[in-house]
Amino acid sequence: MKAIAKKELKSYFLSPIGYVFVGVILLLFGFYYYQVLRIGSSSYIPQVYSTLFIWSMMLLPILTMRSFSDEMRNHTDQGLLTAPVGVGAIVFGKFLAAFLVFAIAMLLSLIPVVIISFFASPDWATILGTVFGSLLYGAAMIAIGIFISSLTQSQIVAAVATFGVSIFLLVINQMSSLVANTFFSSLITGISFDSRYQPFAKGILNLSSIVFFLSVIAVFWFLTARKLESKRWG
Repeated sequence: MKAIAKKELKSYFLSPIGYVFVGVILLLFGFYYYQVLRIGSSSYIPQVYSTLFIWSMMLLPILTMRSFSDEMRNHTDQGLLTAPVGVGAIVFGKFLAAFLVFAIAMLLSLIPVVIISFFASPDWATILGTVFGSLLYGAAMIAIGIFISSLTQSQIVAAVATFGVSIFLLVINQMSSLVANTFFSSLITGISFDSRYQPFAKGILNLSSIVFFLSVIAVFWFLTARKLESKRWG
């Protein structure tokens, strides 16, 4: 699993994908930090992370689109499937590499607020809660994106489908207010990624939301592993 994660992480930065993803995220953070400096108040910093959270989810398909699609298109998946390693380790290695690229971008985004903290008092609880929630939400989206990538040889199809799922998960919470039935309204709220993310954006460490996102990761890790298993023995 370590070898696969290391190979995948290396491939992200031997190609433009890793640099483009991290660069675009940091460029957007730089733009919004510039707005904070213009206003001259650190109280707006949590809004920077809340706003960039949505951008981050929109950009994550860039990381996951090639996970298995590229392997299938180049017929290198057969070598991967015949390697003496379990399919679970293959999936987790690819997941870990994509998550580390995302985590690098999020951690680098904290550098400006660390510098600002020497001159002001930013709301660290809200900022760190938002970053933590973004990492959990992002990890779940990466797991979903890798599963979608295992279904198609086309990186474009994988990216567009993951982007569509990301949009749907961001707006599904708004649908709960349109449903008259209390049960279905509560069900939509319960499965909404956004409603699970909101406590972190308020600086609250919500255990049920942590379990929810970890469960989503486990479910899509399992589904992707089963998909690979069927190809290995098919």
